[in-house]
Amino acid sequence: MKLRHAAALSPIMTVKELAQYLRCHFSMIYRLIRKGELPFFKIGSDYRFNRDDIDKWIVERERSRDRSR
Repeated sequence: MKLRHAAALSPIMTVKELAQYLRCHFSMIYRLIRKGELPFFKIGSDYRFNRDDIDKWIVERERSRDRSR
C-alpha cells in the first residue's frame, strides 16, 4: 500500500493545498477571499478551507455559469 500525502486525507486545507486542489495560483485564492467569494475560516491569522464547502462552492459556480448562458 502506498502512503498518501496527509493533505489528501484531511478535510481541512491550507491556502497552498487549496491552490493545488483547484489547480490555480495561490494569489487567486487570496483574491477570491478578498472578494468574499470563497468559503473559508481563520485559525489565528491563517486561512483554512473545508473541502466539503469548497466542493459545494464549485458546484454552485458551475450551476450559476450554466444559468447565465
